[in-house]
Amino acid sequence: MNVTARAADTAATDRLIAPHGGVLKDLYLPPAEASALGARVGSLPSLQLDTRQLCDLELLLSGAFSPLEGFLGRSDYNGVVEDMRLADGTLWPMPITLDVDEAFSAHLGRGSEVVLRDGEGVALAVLEVEDIYWPDRLHEALRVFGTSDRTHPAVAELLDRTGPVYLGGRVRGLQRPAHMDFAELRDTPRELRAWFAANGWHRIVAFQTRNPMHRAHRELTLRAAEQVGARLLIQPSVGRTKPDDVDYSTRVRCYRALLSHYPEGQAKLSLLPLAMRMGGPREAMWHALIRKNYGASHFIVGRDHAGPGKDASGKPFYGPYEAQQLLERHQEEVGIRIVPFPAMVYAVNRDTYIPATEVEPTDEVRDISGTELRRRLREGSEIPEWFSFPDVVKILRERHPSAAP
Repeated sequence: MNVTARAADTAATDRLIAPHGGVLKDLYLPPAEASALGARVGSLPSLQLDTRQLCDLELLLSGAFSPLEGFLGRSDYNGVVEDMRLADGTLWPMPITLDVDEAFSAHLGRGSEVVLRDGEGVALAVLEVEDIYWPDRLHEALRVFGTSDRTHPAVAELLDRTGPVYLGGRVRGLQRPAHMDFAELRDTPRELRAWFAANGWHRIVAFQTRNPMHRAHRELTLRAAEQVGARLLIQPSVGRTKPDDVDYSTRVRCYRALLSHYPEGQAKLSLLPLAMRMGGPREAMWHALIRKNYGASHFIVGRDHAGPGKDASGKPFYGPYEAQQLLERHQEEVGIRIVPFPAMVYAVNRDTYIPATEVEPTDEVRDISGTELRRRLREGSEIPEWFSFPDVVKILRERHPSAAP
C-alpha cells in the first residue's frame, strides 16, 4: 500500500485503538503535500542511505520511534548520550543520527532540504536540516555502549565506518520503503494496533529475537504470556543484526513453522525492520519503547538482552541481568510492563523445560548452544527433538546443508 494514499488518523483514534501505546507520530505527509514536495525533489541534494540509516528512517516515518520526529540535533543527541534523555527530558536511550561526510555537509546550512533515498535511488523522505554538528564518536561509544572495544559491532561501526558529521532535523515522508518479501508480516505500528483492536487483544506481551526459535523459546514465551494473562506478539528484528546471525529470510520461515506449535489464536508474528546496535541495557529499553509504540502492554526481557557476547579479553560486555535491572528502575516512565524471564533449560529426568533458576541438584540438565547447533548442522549430526521441532530443523538444514559425505 502506498502510504501517501492514506491520510493521517487522528490522535483520538490512536488512543482508542491503542490504550497502551499512546499517540503515534506518523511522519508521512498527506497525499497533496507529498505530491507537492515530490515535485521538487529533483532540485534538492540527495543522500543514498546505508542499511542502518534506512532502517532508522523506516521506523521514524512509521511512528515506531515516537516521540522522535527526525534525526537528532545536537542538544537532543547530547542528552541521549549523557543521560538517556532528549533535551525536553523525555526518556530515550539510543542516539538516532544521520551521519555524512564533510564534503556533503559543506554544501548544506540550517534550513537546507535533503532528499533521503534508498539503494535503488527511490526518494522516501525529505530532511529539513536544523543542525549540523561534529560529534565526539569515541565519547559516544563509551557512554552509549560502555566500551571502545571494536569487538563490539556497533562500536566498530561507529569508530571506523560512521561519517564525521551528523545532520539533525525533521523528516517528512513521501512513501513507504519497498520490501519484496513477507509483505503480509510487515506491520506498521498503526496497522498492528488496529489489528489488536479488531481481534480483541488488550493485553499483549512482546518478544524480541534475532535468532531462530526452538522449544525453549516457545516454553519461555508461553509461560511469560500465561504469567501476565496476555496474548503473545513475536516480533523479530529483520533489519540488521550481528554479522554472523542466521539470515532473516531463513529465520522468518522458522518462525512461521514454530507458530503452528502455539495454541491457536494465542500468538502473532510481525516483523520489525530494526537495525540493532547490540547495546545491552540501553538497547533493551529502546526495544521496550518501540514495542509500546506498536501497542504492546508487556515486554519480555531475558538474560543478557541484546548483548553482543564477549569483548577482546573474553569478558561479557554486559552483565546477565543489567538490562532487566535498568528497565525495572524506569518501568513506570517507559510505560510498558516488563516481564523478566530467566533462560529455560531441558531437564532430562523431568522430560520438560524449566527456568534455570528452578534447577534442583538432582536434575539432569541439557542444552545446545548456538555454536553446537551450527556444528551439528554442518556435520549433519542429530538435533534431538527435545531441543527443537522437526519442521524448524528441516528449514535450518535446507539453509545449512551438511558438508559430510
